[in-house]
Amino acid sequence: MPVGKDGFFEAAKPIPVEGGIKARSRRGSIGEQWWSRRFVDILEEICDPGRLVRGRAYARKGQVLSMSIEPGVVAAQVQGSRPTPYAVSVRIGAYADEIWTVLVEALGARAVYRAQLLAGEMPHEIEQVFAEIGHPLFPEGRLGPGGLAMECSCPDHGVPCKHLSAVLYLLGEAFDDDPFLVLAWRGRTRSALLDAVRGTADDAVAPVAAVDVPFAQRLADFYSPAIPLSRLRSRPPRQEAPVDLLLRAVEAPKLKVRHLPLIDILRSAYRRFDAD
Repeated sequence: MPVGKDGFFEAAKPIPVEGGIKARSRRGSIGEQWWSRRFVDILEEICDPGRLVRGRAYARKGQVLSMSIEPGVVAAQVQGSRPTPYAVSVRIGAYADEIWTVLVEALGARAVYRAQLLAGEMPHEIEQVFAEIGHPLFPEGRLGPGGLAMECSCPDHGVPCKHLSAVLYLLGEAFDDDPFLVLAWRGRTRSALLDAVRGTADDAVAPVAAVDVPFAQRLADFYSPAIPLSRLRSRPPRQEAPVDLLLRAVEAPKLKVRHLPLIDILRSAYRRFDAD
């Protein structure tokens, strides 16, 4: 397969696919919820923009034939220009049971987080909880150990190639639909996590019967807090708004510079300004 001037393999028309997995997003960035945008932001930091654009086009055409998410690995089949689909895998460190025990205890100790998880919601502060334990929820912003390990059977040795990029964007949309897939990728399924979180509630303690004490006998401690102030937990600080928040809020312009969407170039510029 010939190589173009930019170092990429020259584009060849992929074999059309019927019934492939298509990205819902037809233009602009992929990812609507904070957790999926967090994942896509990491991808756009560590991956080549050109290959990501090609992968986004593949995802929107439905070239991904199948995709499965298991603890530590996402496996997929992507139809390219050759008859045999390419095998794709994206790996991340799946946490052991003893680490999940600590994580569940930390989450269950905070009633608000426990209630949100049991309601099927992903609390924004969950990323901070993972960080406090020393095991991040999302991959680090690099390829390899601590980040993402990616492989594709295609002849393009660049990482990620367009086939990998297509799977990564579809993975971001899958996270949109079900935030618990982020946790499943780290090693704990939705049902197992929620069962464990439910078990952290102190349901075994019998309720104390209320005693009617005359107000005159409670003057000294009536206004005292129900629990010691030392047991109150400080709320973890929320993360600062991302520097490209404005770009996410407006409709992406239909402009390209050297075949790259203008919105991607602007996002990169915003991040450089913030780094400076």
